[in-house]
Amino acid sequence: MAQRSLVLFAHGARDPRWAEPFRRLQQLTQAQLPDVAVSLAFLELMEPRLPELVKRLAQDGCKEVTVVPVFFGQGGHVLRDLPVMIDQLKQDYPDMKIDAVPAVGENADVLNAIARYCISSL
Repeated sequence: MAQRSLVLFAHGARDPRWAEPFRRLQQLTQAQLPDVAVSLAFLELMEPRLPELVKRLAQDGCKEVTVVPVFFGQGGHVLRDLPVMIDQLKQDYPDMKIDAVPAVGENADVLNAIARYCISSL
């Protein structure tokens, strides 16, 4: 198991088809980071949930986890729910470095890529 892990953190939905773009994103990211374990975790309605995934990563010897919220904006889940989860995970796994970055939709490069896609649809 890789010492470092990148966790793509998404909301989750009842319909399993909803997760397909996230699975493709995971595969694309993993292909570009062969020395990092790239995983997908969900807030609710789908498995694995973030705490379950981090537990498995810790059992596999992972020492560093970066959580990337694959949310368009910094809504309630990212601003309130995720920090509580991260704080609890840090308490549960004190020997593991666990961090979260802002939601992908807050990144200028991501917004520019989406704008290019929207413009190209004309």
